[in-house]
Amino acid sequence: MASLSVRGLTKRFGPIEVLKDINLDVAPGEFIVLVGPSGCGKSTLLAMIAGLETVSAGEIRIAERVVNEVPPKDRDIAMVFQSYALYPTMSVRQNITFGMESRGVPKPARDAAVARVAALLQIEALLNRKPSQLSGGQRQRVAMGRALVREPALFLFDEPLSNLDAKLRVEMRTEIKKLHATLGKTTIYVTHDQVEAMTLASRIAVMHQGRVQQFDRPRSVYERPANMFVAGFMGAPAMNFLRGEIVARDGAPAVAIGMDGAHLPLPSRSAGADLAAGRRVVLGIRPETILDGSRTRAEPGRSLATLDARVEVVEPTGPETMVIARLGTHSVIARFDPDAAPAPGDTVTLAIDMAKACLFDAETERLI
Repeated sequence: MASLSVRGLTKRFGPIEVLKDINLDVAPGEFIVLVGPSGCGKSTLLAMIAGLETVSAGEIRIAERVVNEVPPKDRDIAMVFQSYALYPTMSVRQNITFGMESRGVPKPARDAAVARVAALLQIEALLNRKPSQLSGGQRQRVAMGRALVREPALFLFDEPLSNLDAKLRVEMRTEIKKLHATLGKTTIYVTHDQVEAMTLASRIAVMHQGRVQQFDRPRSVYERPANMFVAGFMGAPAMNFLRGEIVARDGAPAVAIGMDGAHLPLPSRSAGADLAAGRRVVLGIRPETILDGSRTRAEPGRSLATLDARVEVVEPTGPETMVIARLGTHSVIARFDPDAAPAPGDTVTLAIDMAKACLFDAETERLI
């Protein structure tokens, strides 16, 4: 296992700065996921760690060694790409051992390594097949086997599941998590899928416009997003944003959200903040914290605020029903029990769990 340190990393293509002052410290054995929308710079960052892109400024250390000028083959890394990049004329066994053979590894050692990796990935029966005879999931296992056989200090994955169908993605995601638990190797994984990020990562680096917006554990990123971009990107359905301003109500600050006479208490997490009346804010509320008011009762430690809303759209998903309702000028998504789902046009009472809400500054979009 190896540590990874990225300090002040910048990448320019001509006058365009695609990565801006990236700082990450990864402990040995961690599973780090770089997540963000297309074009945010996550694959470029991975390519720089791999040595496939040059560094414009900053420093990359792998196991305490500066590798800025070290060729990819000498960085003790293994990379799994989005495209499986298998040699079509070679068998699975030959694809896995090709790199070892090129490095002059003796045949007994190659055979032992293939047997170990094939058992780990459960591909023993596929070793004599060609890539054209394999499914997408099997090809991805072979690509991982080719990386595993090297026993590198650092694993790099570049959106390895994006070519698979939804069911197979879930299965392979589980296999990758099991693999990491077994091997304990330091891993950097790139994806645009926030579900993959949440389920796989020890810590998540959320990226946007060439910068790391937040680098933290999955639960912290989800519950305490650093800004509105992170809050909106992480979670499906996305967080509801209600724009309003701070007002004084019964001698305490509250949030007016643009409905006649409608005020919401401050989120519990922002209760100690210095909030002057008139300050423009954005209230962030996850769909799962907007509850069916007819079935929800206040409990100790639970701060509920109730508002009436008109149902616009109902979306059954099986285990739950998504309800899109109108709150004044805002449209919000709530999760209802399928047995209690309303119909479009109904007026429902929504109970908002303010203990789990977030408050953002409307100007900076940062968490208050």
